Amino acid sequence: MLAKACSCAVIGLDGALVEVEVDIGHGLPAFSIVGLPDAAVTEAKERVRAAIKNSGAIFPMRRITVNLAPADLRKAGPAYDLPIAIAILMASEQAPFASAVGTTGEAGEALFLGELSLDGSLRHTHGILPMVALARDRGIPAVYVPAMDAAEAALVEDIAVYPVEHLAQLVAHLRGEQPIAPYIPDGSPLDSGDDTIYPYDLADVRGQEHVKRALEVAASGGHNMLMVGPPGSGKTLLARTVPSILPPLSLNEALEVTRLYSVSGMLSADRPLVTSRPFRAPHHTTSHAGLVGGGRWPRPGEISLAHRGVLFLDELPEFGQNVLEVLRQPLEDHIVTISRAQGTVTFPANFVLIAAMNPCPCGYATDPVRECTCSASTITRYQKRLSGPLLDRIDIHVEVPRVEYEKLTNRQEGERSAAVRARVNAARAVQAQRFAGTSITCNAEMGPAEVRAHCEVDAAAQPILRAATQRLQLSARAFHRVLKLARTIADLAGSETITASHVAEALQYRARGDVG
Repeated sequence: MLAKACSCAVIGLDGALVEVEVDIGHGLPAFSIVGLPDAAVTEAKERVRAAIKNSGAIFPMRRITVNLAPADLRKAGPAYDLPIAIAILMASEQAPFASAVGTTGEAGEALFLGELSLDGSLRHTHGILPMVALARDRGIPAVYVPAMDAAEAALVEDIAVYPVEHLAQLVAHLRGEQPIAPYIPDGSPLDSGDDTIYPYDLADVRGQEHVKRALEVAASGGHNMLMVGPPGSGKTLLARTVPSILPPLSLNEALEVTRLYSVSGMLSADRPLVTSRPFRAPHHTTSHAGLVGGGRWPRPGEISLAHRGVLFLDELPEFGQNVLEVLRQPLEDHIVTISRAQGTVTFPANFVLIAAMNPCPCGYATDPVRECTCSASTITRYQKRLSGPLLDRIDIHVEVPRVEYEKLTNRQEGERSAAVRARVNAARAVQAQRFAGTSITCNAEMGPAEVRAHCEVDAAAQPILRAATQRLQLSARAFHRVLKLARTIADLAGSETITASHVAEALQYRARGDVG
């Protein structure tokens, strides 16, 4: 007898419908799965057999063939356990067809997702959010998911989510014996978003007021930033305070980030929605695939996991040059495209890059107290590890000097992150109004057309800009980045026009000659 159930695969960040067909025929007992399954799907045979037996049902000792259609689409992961088990029970007439898939008996009227334990209970499954979103987009009215994933699935509106704890519970529901109530979330997904506790605050940093100002500008416009200074000057601590001054995630941004973390299997069980901006700080030994994403079947890397948040690269020159150069496309286009023989996958990568480095291998080339032990050629080779095109994509270059004793022992507390975040939120509100109706969220994302429309400088600033362009030999990209940075500084000042003081501050953040 033939039965069908509907499931889903995840390709990149998108779902693809999969029809699970089960045929139970005559012949010697056998259980085979076809349709390009990976090892995890092939091993589903033993999980499904044990789960059916331990749920009080009868596993048919006949020839069972499971086909996952379309056959040319790769099937990975254990999410197919539940639809395979349900289709087997339907084909063996232990579960009714109509109740399982809808009132008309069509296979596309419900989606089944979940990994089975040997005792028949359902385990957490990765990628629930994009799969349920696909079901909603395809007009499927109901999904059956593990109970622990119901809150994540319920983030998708206009679809009935049924939390399933055990295969026997689902069979009883399909038979109409013990109906499962649809999951109803409590309140808005972002109700607790304003209660975020930040582990680092700007008030924890002594001195470095000019660096704090640069961080405020970077957060207000989404600009990339490079800090250069000797060891122990506070570069890492300053970078870790950036999430505390960024504006909270909007619901759409939170769903974007949650989808990435769902596919990567990094969602917290008690917080199905990511409500705080990500902060990723990979070590400099991170591989190319670890940073950008990849693998035989591409998965998101660190730059995608930092989407809508912060990517912090400490000891920037210590990263492999081939690893750093792949940042060029994400920094410019805010996406990363990974091509493999099986196809091409695009992941979002719209993040604020905060990088830190020493001016030389020993770290003291610019320190007024401690003498540098590096030769001029050694310093040059060290700084040449960072290419000009990569540095050209970093808007803010700031020196972080040694903190003096008086500032370290000063008992007066500095400005807290909450006050800075209020100014950042005000600047972002201006930008949201400016870019209403577009996909642009902040000044750093402006293209040439938007720069011409929104970055007009007044007459007094023109000579400064002209002289700086010639003296600093600014490229067209760098020129536009200076204008975007000046636009952000003007937004922080509440000015509709870009004045000479705004342009002058933006130019101060450009790199001059050597990195150090």
